[in-house]
Amino acid sequence: MAGASDNGGWSSDGGSPDDLPDLPEEWGVIVIPDDLSELSDEVEAVREELRLTGPPTRWQRFARRPAIRRVRRLAGKAMRAPVLIISMAVLVTVASLFASAWPGPPRQPAAQRTAATTNESATMLPALELFGDDGRTVPLNRELPAVILLVDGCACAKLVSDTVAAVRPDIAVVTVTSAATASAAITPPTNTTPQALGKTVRSLHDPTGTLRSHLKLGAPDGTATALLVSDDHAKIVKTFPRIASIEDMRPYLAQI
Repeated sequence: MAGASDNGGWSSDGGSPDDLPDLPEEWGVIVIPDDLSELSDEVEAVREELRLTGPPTRWQRFARRPAIRRVRRLAGKAMRAPVLIISMAVLVTVASLFASAWPGPPRQPAAQRTAATTNESATMLPALELFGDDGRTVPLNRELPAVILLVDGCACAKLVSDTVAAVRPDIAVVTVTSAATASAAITPPTNTTPQALGKTVRSLHDPTGTLRSHLKLGAPDGTATALLVSDDHAKIVKTFPRIASIEDMRPYLAQI
């Protein structure tokens, strides 16, 4: 019987020699065909891979040097910051374009602004000329600050006298009626005459009701209407469409 050396180191039963390891199990069963031409396809595939992975060129060898690889990494990091800045600038520009093109809230029309101005002017005492007891015209805003009492159809003698007593000496009290002469119902009692109190009281007449119409006040209903007017551009500080007692307006007298 031939020894192991007769078969080139392999045992006669086809097993591996004692000094060589076995083939890996993941390779599976390896079958060697009797006709080697059956392996031509595998040979061509291996040759193709070898051609694709041929020897590196001089430039490839230069680029694979450690120093060059470090330079490439540093250059890549240095490029990230400018690219990020440029991207943010582009995003901000696009957002600005969208914001400028996006329709905003509708502007307030000029008609509404005019209406607001008209409402504001309604809080100012109109510069009207009414008639005094002697029939002469008297500017309504001649003496300010003032408490103006519209007393048509009102038995308001007590309200007038209480108002004269409550106001400061620099505040005039003006009564306005539509009658041609002052009504006795609004004449202050003798012991509270303006001269005795150092106050100014005027009685004016508005035959056409211009003041009520301008301030959009209702028709007379048996109660007085009070206007508290400051000397600051004849501003109406408070309006009482119906008032019967001085206590209603007393807290506001300090504002004029």
